[in-house]
Amino acid sequence: MRVTASAPAKVILFGEHFVVYGEPALVMAVERRAYVSTEPRADGKIYIRAENVGASGYYSGEDLGTFEAETGGAEARRRLEPIKVVIEEARRLSGKNLGLNVTVESAIPVAAGLGSSAAVAVATAASAGRVLDLNLSKDEIYRMAYEAEKVIHGTPSGIDPAISTYGGTLMYRRGEGVQPLALKVELPLVIGNTGLSRSTGNLVAGVRRLKEKYPSLVEPILKIGGKITAEAVKALETGNLETLGNLMNINHGLLSAVGVSSLPLERLVYAARMAGA
Repeated sequence: MRVTASAPAKVILFGEHFVVYGEPALVMAVERRAYVSTEPRADGKIYIRAENVGASGYYSGEDLGTFEAETGGAEARRRLEPIKVVIEEARRLSGKNLGLNVTVESAIPVAAGLGSSAAVAVATAASAGRVLDLNLSKDEIYRMAYEAEKVIHGTPSGIDPAISTYGGTLMYRRGEGVQPLALKVELPLVIGNTGLSRSTGNLVAGVRRLKEKYPSLVEPILKIGGKITAEAVKALETGNLETLGNLMNINHGLLSAVGVSSLPLERLVYAARMAGA
């Protein structure tokens, strides 16, 4: 039996990076998806082919501790490890050491801030869970994907696997879970991609270093970011897009202040503002 599952990408409208420190974030699923297909294999090995990161290989042994790269060279194991973590947990929950072929195909750009790794992890949990006869709840899928995200990002906020699991538009606060939001208006949204890859883990670490060096300056910025998110939720709930746009401009200024921007991004923002954003 071959089972294919998919999960959406995301865009964080407000609260990016501030959410790591317990502030609320406003996040929306977007219709770019990761697809994962899983089927049994007879030899007990786990074969993973992830076209989105250009890697494939075999895990074997009782603890899946032996890895043999097929493509992707020395980086293959690191790139496939989050997927293996999800498969490992699914096999543990099922009590079955079944061999599996896992194929990842994704339309989500990698390292572009759209949650590609979380979407792959969520789709992997859903696909493998069905093959292993697990009736996983969305909460269980979220927890499995969150563990995979920890392999990549170290201390993730949890927002990416949350939106990929539950979908829609959510307000998310670390430790408190998700609050679904009902939009009063259709949100006209353009997502700009510079084409430059950035590591979320490195960016989060950079903000943390800045906070540790200048706590009296950075901590108020984080708090203001949380207040902006709360105001943005009100604007969305009332359909006030002008206020929403103004809040986005303020929010971007805060992100720039803590080092979460780049020259290409600033050029995109400037072009958008010149066009009336």
